[in-house]
Amino acid sequence: MRLLRTHTFLLVRRIVLLYVVLALCRVVFYICNRQLIGALPVGEWWPLLCGALKFDTVSILYINALYILMALVPLHVRERAWWQRMMFWYYAVANALAVALNMADAIYFRYTQKRFTADEIFFADNDNSLQLVLKFAAENWAVVAAGAVIIGLLVWGYRRRTEPEVLFAGAWYYLTSLVMLLAGTALTIGGIRGGFTKMTRPITLSNATLYTSDNARATFILSNPFCVLRTAGSSSAISYEHYFDEATLDNIFSPIHRPARRIPVPAADSTTLAAADTLRLSADTTATAAGSMAGRNVVIFIMESFSAEHSARLRPDLYEDKEQKGYTPFLDSLMGCGYTFNRMYANGKRSIQALPAVWSSIPSFKTPFVLMPQSLAPTYPLPAILADEGYRTLFFCGSDRGSMGFEAYANAAGITESYSREDYEKEHGRDDFDGYWGIWDEEFMQYMGEVLGRTQQPFFASIFTLSSHHPFVIPARYEGQFPDGLTKNHRCVAYVDNAFRLFFERFGSQEWFRKTLFVFVADHVSSEKFSEEFRHSPADYQIFGFMYAPDSRLQGEYAHVASQIDIMPTLLGLLGYDRSYFAFGRDIFNEPTDTPAAVNYDNNIYQAITDNYLVRFDEKDVRDIYAVDDVRHERNLAGEVAVPATEQYLKALIQSYYTHVENKNYTVNDPLPQGSYHRQADH
Repeated sequence: MRLLRTHTFLLVRRIVLLYVVLALCRVVFYICNRQLIGALPVGEWWPLLCGALKFDTVSILYINALYILMALVPLHVRERAWWQRMMFWYYAVANALAVALNMADAIYFRYTQKRFTADEIFFADNDNSLQLVLKFAAENWAVVAAGAVIIGLLVWGYRRRTEPEVLFAGAWYYLTSLVMLLAGTALTIGGIRGGFTKMTRPITLSNATLYTSDNARATFILSNPFCVLRTAGSSSAISYEHYFDEATLDNIFSPIHRPARRIPVPAADSTTLAAADTLRLSADTTATAAGSMAGRNVVIFIMESFSAEHSARLRPDLYEDKEQKGYTPFLDSLMGCGYTFNRMYANGKRSIQALPAVWSSIPSFKTPFVLMPQSLAPTYPLPAILADEGYRTLFFCGSDRGSMGFEAYANAAGITESYSREDYEKEHGRDDFDGYWGIWDEEFMQYMGEVLGRTQQPFFASIFTLSSHHPFVIPARYEGQFPDGLTKNHRCVAYVDNAFRLFFERFGSQEWFRKTLFVFVADHVSSEKFSEEFRHSPADYQIFGFMYAPDSRLQGEYAHVASQIDIMPTLLGLLGYDRSYFAFGRDIFNEPTDTPAAVNYDNNIYQAITDNYLVRFDEKDVRDIYAVDDVRHERNLAGEVAVPATEQYLKALIQSYYTHVENKNYTVNDPLPQGSYHRQADH
C-alpha cells in the first residue's frame, strides 16, 4: 500500500482525475450543443475518443506542467507541508480555471460555432462586460451549476491530506527521483506537442479534423485550456506557405485594382454582361454598371445575425412546407425592387470580422484581422476613399461608445463621425436601452435618419444593428405582435424587419433618401438555426446581401457566389471610382471571373465556396470536396473531382493575404490625391 502513496503514484492518480473532469466537461458541452453537433454515430466513437484523449492530454499538460515539476522535483522539500499546500492550490486553481473555460465554451459555442480562444479574452473590452457575463451566467445557471459540481469533484478527488511516502532513502532517493523527473519531463513535452512523431510543429486546432470529417464534431473533440493557450500570441505570428514566386502570384491574384484600365461593361440589356445574371439599369439603357450610381449617398446596414435562412425570398425551399413564409417580409419586398446577391457568404462568424470585410475588402482567416498587430498599418478603405471624394463619413451603433472595438475600427477606416448610445440618449433620453447591448434598433434607426437628414451631402453612413443578437428580446410593447418562429431569434428578426419598414416609411420621401444607394449585408449567420443545412458549411455562412436604389435604377439578381469582401469593389465600380485601390474582393459587375468563390476559415481549415462545390484546404492540399447540396458531407469527392482553378485561386489568395499582412502593406503604391486620408495616416 505504501506504493500507492508515493509521489509518482499520487501524481498519476491526480492526472487521471483530470481526464475524468475534462470528460465531464465534454459531456456538458455536448448536452448544450447537441443540436449543432448532431448525433455521434457509433462507428465514429473510437476515433472521436482517440481525438478527445489527445487534446485532453495536451490541455492537462499545458496547464499542469509546473505542477508535475513540483511533484517530481528530486528534493526532500516536496515532503514539506507548505510545499504540499502550494501544490494543492496550484492544482485546484489552475484546473478550476480550465473547467470554467470549458463551461464558457459550452455557452459560447452555441452562439458562434467557435471554441473559446485567446481572441475572446484579449478582445473582451466592452464597458459592460461584467454585466453581460453575469446575465449570461444567470441565464445558463444549469451550466454554471454543473461547472461548480465538477470543480467540487476536482477538489474532493485530490485528497490533499494524503501524505506522500518515500520508498527509498539516501542516494537511491535522489537517483529514482531524478529518473522520474526526467521521464515526467519527456512525457510532458511529448504530450504537449501531441506525440513523439517527427512532425515539424506541435499539435494545432486543425488536427481535430484528422479524427472526423464533420466540422462540428471536430470542434467537439477540442478542449480548453488548449484552445486558449495554443492561440495566445498567434495574432502576431505570421507563418504561411509560399506556393508561387512573386511574378506568378501577381498573375494569378492581386488585391490591386486598376479601374481606369478596365473595359467598360455594356448596358444592362447586353448579352455580354457576363458577371451579373440580371442587371437592369432602368432609367437609362445607355448607362454602364461602372459609374451608374455616381454621386449617390451610400448607406450600409450591417445586420446582426441575418442568415439567409430567415428569408423566404433567399431560401424559398426552406419554407415550402411551412405556414409562416419567412420572417423578413419587408426586406424580401425590397429585394424584389433592388439588386440581390442570391448566394452571399460571410467571411467569418464574428461581428469584428465583418467590418474589415465589408468596409475594407480585407478578410480574416486564422485570427480576426483587427486583432493582429499588423492591422495597425495604414489602409485605404471605402469610407476613407469616399472621404477623399468629398463625402461626409458617419458610423452608427447603438451600443456604448467604444464597445466591441467597432468605433476604433471605424476611426481607422476613415469615418470621422460616430454616433453611439450616449449620443442617442442626449437627444432622446434613457428609456430605449435594451438592457443588454444598446438602444433598440427601431429607435436607433430613426435617430440615424434624423442625423442624416441634417448631414451635408454626399455622405457615407454605416449602421450596425443590435436587436437580433442574443438574448433575443424585443420591446415589451411588441409582445405577441411578431411570430415566435422556428428559432429563438425569429421573433427578433421580425422585429428588426419591422424597424426597417418604419425607417423607410418615415424617411422615404426625403431628398437625401432618394439620392442614396442602400446596401444590406449581415455580419454573420445566426446562432439559432432550424434547418439541417444551415448547421453545416457552406450554408452556415450564407447571409443577406442586396442593394437598393429608391429610384429603382439598380435592379436584378446575381445567382453566383459572392462574399462580404466583394461589396467595397462593387460599390466603387457603381460610384464610378477610377483610381487604383486595394481590395481582396472583386467588382462583380466590372471584374467578371470564371470561378467565383467565397473564402473563409472554418474550424481551423480554409474553405472555398464555389457555385458547385465546397472545397476544404489544409494549407498543403485540398483535403475535401463536397457538392454544395451534400448537406451532411456524406460523400467526399476529393478522389473523383479535380478543382485546379479553385485550388490555385485559394492558394494565391492565402499567400497574397499573408504576404501583405507580413509586410503591413494594404495600399496601392500609386500617388494618392493631395491631402488624402491615407497621406494623413502615413504621417
